[in-house]
Amino acid sequence: MKYLLFILTIAILSSCIEISDDLTLNNDGSGTLRYKINLSASKVKVNSILALDSLDGKPVPSKTEISAKINEFVRLLDAQVGISNVLVEENYTDFIFKFSCDFSSVRNLQDGIKLSIAQLSNDKYTAPAEQFWLSWDGNTLVRSIPAYITQQIKNYKLEDEELLKTGIYTSIARFERPVASFENKLGTLSKNQLAVMVRTNTFELKANQHLLDNTIVLTPR
Repeated sequence: MKYLLFILTIAILSSCIEISDDLTLNNDGSGTLRYKINLSASKVKVNSILALDSLDGKPVPSKTEISAKINEFVRLLDAQVGISNVLVEENYTDFIFKFSCDFSSVRNLQDGIKLSIAQLSNDKYTAPAEQFWLSWDGNTLVRSIPAYITQQIKNYKLEDEELLKTGIYTSIARFERPVASFENKLGTLSKNQLAVMVRTNTFELKANQHLLDNTIVLTPR
């Protein structure tokens, strides 16, 4: 898991970064999750970080080691119940990483990721806030950012905070029927009323781990 989260580390330590999660949720609770980290505007700095022997006292993995762990995570997740079509695109020239998977229910999605992380490392994510970051009852979606992601942002040192202000985190939820309401004041409803987007910078997200949390209610079927 440390190599997977290392990508997040070098992301936040770089300027001009873009991180996004994109959740498509069908009426029956199945859907697709997409996640993207774009460091293309900071590839020179990222290369300089990867050239180091250590960062904050910890060994810096090679691109080969990072890729091997990512592919192992893909293999583990693809074997989980209710998870399919797990794909990862790794671009080590422009440092753009894309992840996507289909799921049969939001519970399968959360359990699948949690179990895959536990199998890949010694880290155990058992706290309720870490285990459940999505809930869906067929009409209302309650979502947040998984704790294993926000914790990486929260842990950055004070001297890195100026860099955090240049980073953008975008969270999108898409649906099969129109949105009736949503609670997050940072949210924007799409023209077709089928999607809600919430965007903030990583500095604000570090200060408030729940800044992207949202409760979205759909129109009745």
